[in-house]
Amino acid sequence: MKPISILLALALATAPCLATAESKATAAEATAMVKKGVAAIKAGGKDHDKLFSEVTAKDAKWVDRDLYLVVYGLDGMVKAHGANAKLVGNNLIDMLDIDGKPYIKERIDQAKAKGSFWQDYKYTNPTTKKIEPKSMYCERVDELVACAGIYK
Repeated sequence: MKPISILLALALATAPCLATAESKATAAEATAMVKKGVAAIKAGGKDHDKLFSEVTAKDAKWVDRDLYLVVYGLDGMVKAHGANAKLVGNNLIDMLDIDGKPYIKERIDQAKAKGSFWQDYKYTNPTTKKIEPKSMYCERVDELVACAGIYK
């Protein structure tokens, strides 16, 4: 085989791996999205309806590949969800992941105790539709918790 053919074959063979790696959000991107969400919450004063609507409508500011913003009340009520609008208005405090972990309760407890944190659990990836390990970065702002996560 000629050297150019070998390089082309290697490039084609590794292209799917590169595309997959690039399609997943990074921890830095998740952190940046949460910080942007926290800034929007603070800028909105007491009226968060516009932000919640944008997030839930999957506005490009709040959804990027498998990365999206979620906002909870400190009672576990979903205020906005960038991947599943059906969850908005539901109290998920007792929600369990596939391993039986009460991840929303844990998230709210950590928000009250720490303010900002990373949390691991399992959740359905909106791009693959498969349950995958996920790390969620969250920050508390007033009576709300803004989160965005990465799939591992």
